[in-house]
Amino acid sequence: MFPINVFPLIGVGDVVIGLSLGSRLFLIAVGLSLIFGVLGVLNFAHGALYMLGAYFALSAATNLVGNFWVALVVGAIAVGLVGAIIEVVTIRPLYDRAESDLDQLIVTFGFVLVIHELVREVWGSQPYGTPVPGVLDFTVSIGGSQFTAYRLFVVVAAAAVMVGLWLFIKRTYFGALVRGTSSDREMASMLGVDVPRLYTGVFFAGSFLAGLGGALAAPMQSISPGLGESVIIEAFIIVVIGGLGSLSGAFVGAMFVGLLQSFGTQFIDAGSIAIPFLAMVIVLLLKPEGLFGGIGE
Repeated sequence: MFPINVFPLIGVGDVVIGLSLGSRLFLIAVGLSLIFGVLGVLNFAHGALYMLGAYFALSAATNLVGNFWVALVVGAIAVGLVGAIIEVVTIRPLYDRAESDLDQLIVTFGFVLVIHELVREVWGSQPYGTPVPGVLDFTVSIGGSQFTAYRLFVVVAAAAVMVGLWLFIKRTYFGALVRGTSSDREMASMLGVDVPRLYTGVFFAGSFLAGLGGALAAPMQSISPGLGESVIIEAFIIVVIGGLGSLSGAFVGAMFVGLLQSFGTQFIDAGSIAIPFLAMVIVLLLKPEGLFGGIGE
């Protein structure tokens, strides 16, 4: 036998990097999971909305408000409105059609192409960079490694979003409506719930979260028209691992994938690409429904 101890190869720095990667992935995956859990729509355009959040925040910070934090909120709200318009105009008429699932996939994939080309027309194909906000533009030493304070802030922001969503879904009247409608749309409608308006609100919230994720990630990566394509596959993997429609599952799945990507590159070439797929296969073999289930879980 050859005793091999891999744990010394994994340091605190790798954990922080993994949590940072997982936080960025969570902020896109949770909106995707919310929309699917309530509306049953697998939104292929979610990655494009994430990309729009980065571009909107960049333009707002550069040309409108000149403040990153205000631009963050402006960008996320703008993306939420875009998502609400998409839902009202193109997805709402498809809910009662016999082949609605396929129609929704085709429509949302079509918006991927439309948004991609619009971004090229407005901002061009060149990559952009967003400076780290001054208040967080310093480094922190953790376990002998140096990290920007902004990277740590994104981890805290992702945890705050998770707690806020959980409280919203579990402790508010609108959250109860969301849970009830996700379980039985027809019964909720018979009890007087305005299901179309609630669906639009949920689609706005999911799109808002995608835009928020893109805006928060902008200072940590370059912004280009291919940004949405680079994250949507990982977001789908996280949603499948966590359980379709589960918010806590999206959080656990995102952190799991982020940590695996951070650790895996030390043992497997191109590990950051292959490991999320391997993790999904293993989870589905052990628990086909994912780690969690249901919009309130």
